[in-house]
Amino acid sequence: MVKTVDCPHCGKPVSWTPDSRWRPFCSERCRLIDLGDWLEERHRLAADDEAPVEDGPDSMAAPIQH
Repeated sequence: MVKTVDCPHCGKPVSWTPDSRWRPFCSERCRLIDLGDWLEERHRLAADDEAPVEDGPDSMAAPIQH
């Protein structure tokens, strides 16, 4: 039995086989649309609310000890 997954972009069923060139996407078009969404920051990974994000030139600097 061949495993079938839904295309993450359009929802079309995709057979999970070596012949499915663009899996998990149904086509190159859906794959590129999804990639573009990541590049345009339309998709984001959930952040841990406990870890503050510090932006700026000093955010990576070690504290100075005297």
